[in-house]
Amino acid sequence: MISVNEATYSYENVSVLQKISFEENEPVIAGLWGRNGAGKTTLMRLLAGHQQPDHGTIHISGMVPYGNSEAMKHICYMQEDHPFSSIWTVNDALRFGRYFNVNWDQNTADSLVSTFNLDGKKKITRLSKGMKSALQFIVGLSSRASVTIFDEPTNGLDAAMRKQMYKSLRESHEEMPRLILISTHHIEEVQPLCESLIVMHEGKLLLHQPMDEVRENGIWLAGEKNTIVDIIKGHNILEQTTMGFKMRVMIDAPYSKQWKDHAHTHGLSIEKADVQDYLLNLTEKKEVIA
Repeated sequence: MISVNEATYSYENVSVLQKISFEENEPVIAGLWGRNGAGKTTLMRLLAGHQQPDHGTIHISGMVPYGNSEAMKHICYMQEDHPFSSIWTVNDALRFGRYFNVNWDQNTADSLVSTFNLDGKKKITRLSKGMKSALQFIVGLSSRASVTIFDEPTNGLDAAMRKQMYKSLRESHEEMPRLILISTHHIEEVQPLCESLIVMHEGKLLLHQPMDEVRENGIWLAGEKNTIVDIIKGHNILEQTTMGFKMRVMIDAPYSKQWKDHAHTHGLSIEKADVQDYLLNLTEKKEVIA
């Protein structure tokens, strides 16, 4: 469905993406994570056909998206602050959504408008940030496009509405599987939905793995400093705190039975790192104890 091969992009001679390559060929829900400036927005714009790479190739369902009206029938990209017309109402946005998306599901749109309590006659410019996010989500989910891309879909929504959004997304995907890519900073909330995770860092692809594997990565060890230093030799240290003879470290390793047994044998405590903490530390400078 998505094939990116050595894609490179620069803006005003500043490199934004550097030889990005990955594929997603299954109708999964995939997460896209990275710090600000990592290249996520540029990658999404390339996938949606809004821009073309300087070098390399991008294909969506076997088609080059840029300048391709046929490919656009299979893609829906809802930007973080989507550029709806300043004169549109909520109903106008839904009407044009129906015109431009061949798989449009009006029942989904009507149901979600009711769920999020949107006034169809209200101008979009008068919506709160959260309600505009809800509208963008409704258009994206109702499109039922083969490749649907959401950029920070929960911005401005309270916890209850975010929970409802995730529930609706899961139900829609189960009813009609397609590739849904979600760019988010709230990875802890989104990760239960995701089967795959793409992590961008400084314009490069840092990792692209099944979400189940990412969830297992990152170990906290705590205990006697000399013991910890001895058993983590050669491993990437993602975070560490030392207090006297005690140390607490996060290492880049899977939370496995082998590591649990290893820790207990040496009198150390061990726990799994949160996905968010693991990714934040992974995108910091690493240290290796040799």
